[in-house]
This record gives sequence, C-alpha cells and structure tokens, in this order.
Amino acid sequence: MKLFGAFATALGSLAAHSLRSLLTMLGMIFGVAAVIAMLSIGAGAERAALAGIERLGVRNLLVKAKDLDEDELREVREKSLGVSQRDVEAIREAVPGVERVLGRLDVEPYKILADGRKTEAEVQGVSADHAELFALGVAEGRFLDGRDLLDHAQTCVIGSAVRRELFGYGEALGRDLKVNDVWLTVVGVLPPSGAAQETEGAAFGSVDRRIYLPLTTALRKFEREPLDAPLTEIVVRLDPEASPGRTASILQPLLARLHGGQDDFELVVPAALLAEARRTQRLFSLVMGCIAGISLLVGGIGIMNIMLATVLERTREIGVRRAVGARQADIRNQFLMEAFAISALGGLAGVLLGVGLAKAVAASADWPTVVTAWSIALAAGVSMAVGVASGWYPAVRAARLDPIEALRTE
Repeated sequence: MKLFGAFATALGSLAAHSLRSLLTMLGMIFGVAAVIAMLSIGAGAERAALAGIERLGVRNLLVKAKDLDEDELREVREKSLGVSQRDVEAIREAVPGVERVLGRLDVEPYKILADGRKTEAEVQGVSADHAELFALGVAEGRFLDGRDLLDHAQTCVIGSAVRRELFGYGEALGRDLKVNDVWLTVVGVLPPSGAAQETEGAAFGSVDRRIYLPLTTALRKFEREPLDAPLTEIVVRLDPEASPGRTASILQPLLARLHGGQDDFELVVPAALLAEARRTQRLFSLVMGCIAGISLLVGGIGIMNIMLATVLERTREIGVRRAVGARQADIRNQFLMEAFAISALGGLAGVLLGVGLAKAVAASADWPTVVTAWSIALAAGVSMAVGVASGWYPAVRAARLDPIEALRTE
C-alpha cells in the first residue's frame, strides 16, 4: 500500500508539472518506439528471407548457368557446352545421396498476350516435380505432369498476377495465352506469394509473375541464342540423410571437369544461405537494438537531470517532511517512484508509437514487419529499468539531505 500511495503521489507531482514531465518522457518515448520499430522491421525481414530461402529447399543444390557477355561465351564454348543434360546424367550417376535431378530452362519472352491483353512475366520450362521441390501450391487446376512433358504439350501454369492481368477475375483454366509465337493452354493457377527477393544471387519468394511450361516444350518449340547453355539451372534434390555441404564439395569438382575448367556455372547451397541469413539477421537485430538502446540511455540521462533539478526545487519540502517524521526511506521511495512513473508512462507511450511505426512501415513501404511480445517486453522492461537506475542517485541524494539545512532553504 505504501508503494501504491507513493506512486499516486508521484503521478500527482508529475501532473502538477505536466509540460516538464512530458518533455522528460520524450527520450523514453522515442527510445522505446525505436527499439520496437527496429526489432519489428528486422524480425519481419528475417521471416521473409528465411521463408524465401526455405522455398528454395534446404535439401536442394542449385547449379546455375552464369550470365556471360558474348565475347566470354565464345571463348568458354570452345571447351564447355554449359549447363546441360549431360550434367544432369553425370550428377545422377556419380554423386552419392542424390534423390532427384531436374533441369530448368528460362525462355526469353518478347510478348505475352491473351484476349487482347498483354503482360510481363518470367517464363520457365520445368519438370513435373518442380512444384514439389520448391513447395509450390496450386490454387486452381493442376501443375504440369509427366504426360505434359512426354507429349511436349503446349500447356502452362501461371502466377496470380499473370492471371489477373490477362484474364481478370474470370475463369482462367482452359483458356489460351501466347508466349512469343507459341500458344499455351492454362491448366493451373498458383496462389499469391508476395514480393520477390534475392540473396547471394539466388532469386526466390514470388511466383506471381511467372509462367511454367513443360521443359520439353521449352527445349523444342522456343528459340534461343546458339551460344546459350542448353539449361538455365539444374536442381539437385538430396536424400534426407545427405549433407548439403559435403555433397556440394563433391559436386563442384565434378562439374568443373565436365565444363573443361571453365567458370560458366555457379553452385548455390540454400542450406548455407539459410544459415548465413540467420547469422546476418541476428547481427542486424543486435546492432539495431544497440542503436535504439542509446536513445533509452539518453532518455535516462534526461530523467536523472530533471530529478536532480526537482530535488533542488523541493529541498524545503523535504525538510518539512523529515521534520514531521518521514524517514529517509520514505523520501527516497517518493523520488524513486517519480522517476519510475516517468519511465513507465514514457515506455507505454513508446510501445504504442513503436507499434504504430511498424504498422506504418509495413503499409507504406510494403516491407514485412513482425511485432513480437518479447520486443515489447524488452523495450518496456529496459525503459523502466533505466528510469529506476537514473532516478536512484537523485532519490538517495534527496533522502540524505540534512533536515535542518533543508528547512533553512528559501
């Protein structure tokens, strides 16, 4: 009850000097808001990055054809065919722990039309297992199957943005679209997947502007530059017990020999990207937390400064209270509770401002934010601790004032 009474007295004292109290709280308000907003932005970025990398498949290894200029390609093609079906067969036969090996070919679209409408999209020739390997769901219809590849079928699966721009919100299944000079029939529509991202050269995240067609159809019915590699990418799915790092160390020299020592491919290990992304995001959160913590420290210094000034202003009041029987502990608790009230109210306002800032960033910049309970508890807890620590010295100083000297103060 004594603490409750001291807190009520502290609130009354703060209300009596409302403008000064508000200005003192600003450091805590902005400090707490900065901690919550930064941690929320960092957590949102981490979740999006990790989800995207996991979509690449932590059990997958990706062999990607490098983008080279024409002069480099002419020199490289004298010794290397590039990423090709030969690599697929060699990996399948020579690398232990491999479950499946699939090729992918990117088609360069110069026009995508349907019903008088046009759009822009990535066009990829893939195998029937592509959806499983990259965890792609299907919102309408089906994904490509083995029959599509065997028959070189002119079928396709489209992303949600392609569907919307070509067919509106009407029926898309069974309708035709034209990629370059080839007509394709829509057999499936993918669900929305959000914004695309890129990490260490590996693109992931969004399939909204993507068109998938059978790999055999892409190889046979679409033109490509003579010097381009036969395949854009090879996906290697590993057995559950296989180590991605160890398999990559076997795969790299094998491909180097197949390519005549030419540097025309790159090996991407999503599991390694996942670990690196986690380390980077932890470091980012730590740095952002430290930067925001400086604001809390500055706010604490402000509280200490204003409490010291308050002690000087109320020296005679302290003498009167001591003269009528108040103990040193009572004086100390009174001023300590005022410092706590400033930090607690500032922390509460900072929490509300920080959550609002996080939501505003998410809405205006299309940047994912995640407001977690622990970030709120951390920011509010640290602000209160800083407030108590900052108010301790002024409170002790007030309690140790000599009652007689305090009463003589004008």
